[in-house]
Amino acid sequence: MRFSQDFAPPGQDFRRPGRGPVRTRGQLGTLTAVVALTLLLTGCGRDTHTGTPAAHPKNVPADRVEPLTTAPEPHLPVTVKSADGAEVTVTSAERIVPLTGSLSEIVFTLGLGRQVVARDITATFEQAAELPVVTRAHDVSAESVLSLKPTVVLADTTTGPEEAIDQIRDAGIALVVVEPARELANVGPRIDTVAAALGVPDSGAELNARTRSRIEAVQKSAPAPADGTPPGREKPRVAFLYLRGSASVYLLGGRDSGASSLIEAAGAVDAGKASGLKKDFTAITSEALAKAAPDAILVMSKGLESVGGVDGLAKIPGVAETPAGMDRRIVSIDDGVLLNYGPRTDRVLSELIAQLHPKDEAAK
Repeated sequence: MRFSQDFAPPGQDFRRPGRGPVRTRGQLGTLTAVVALTLLLTGCGRDTHTGTPAAHPKNVPADRVEPLTTAPEPHLPVTVKSADGAEVTVTSAERIVPLTGSLSEIVFTLGLGRQVVARDITATFEQAAELPVVTRAHDVSAESVLSLKPTVVLADTTTGPEEAIDQIRDAGIALVVVEPARELANVGPRIDTVAAALGVPDSGAELNARTRSRIEAVQKSAPAPADGTPPGREKPRVAFLYLRGSASVYLLGGRDSGASSLIEAAGAVDAGKASGLKKDFTAITSEALAKAAPDAILVMSKGLESVGGVDGLAKIPGVAETPAGMDRRIVSIDDGVLLNYGPRTDRVLSELIAQLHPKDEAAK
């Protein structure tokens, strides 16, 4: 399934949500929708200096990343193994170009934002807003990247076209490819990989510990099933729908959508996965929704807007007949970080829990 870039979320590449095509050297997989989401979220954390639990700072706006308090000093050169099989030696981190928004988020949170000289269009957080946009993850402009004289370029296996990646490497630029993140377990390794490539492994370990402790703390806040809950319904069933009304794209997430890990961490069941959908996404049908039987529907805010809000969503065949449709129980998360699986994932998880388990329901 291949979609035009014209129907991508504003400021985003149109790839398979949470997954993207699997690209290796010499092979570029099928393109569908990947999504990054920006949201107003809260979370919990740990003071990385004292090791004691601490609330996620409430004075950090949702559209900003929170850099480590200690500015790192890169120790270079380093030679690292790129995810595409290449051995890459990085000699300078003075001019960094991350080719995806999620990689930009990690670099800025490590405290190296001042060295970033350009951004991918999916880097929507405030600190990156003034940087020149030189690329989309699936439409890399090698000329634009090279014009900024980067000393190191970061990409992931969904970045393309391959010819642009080769052109940047052929120009003598250190280009490190990182495996994409598809679940909570990928957050730490991805942070560590970026930190190692930039010569700041200690900062990577610090950010990794902070991120992990915050995610774990938020997970603990997910309420236990209420007494008397009917067997088989102890946890809410949540269907992740990818919607782009302007492109007539209506997809139901399955096992590999990228959302399962978050849904399960929020104390819920991925309805698409539980109904037997093994692929990442499948076209929405009344039959598929009836089998999934979601108690709640998770959507991206721009996707919900594209179909005319909750009223428009209810008109999609099969939605109104689900428990979620009948209760109009829609969980909407802003585009920007939902499936990034990075330093702000605790905020994503916190918001998901808050919407799935409202306090007034938990008190009943």
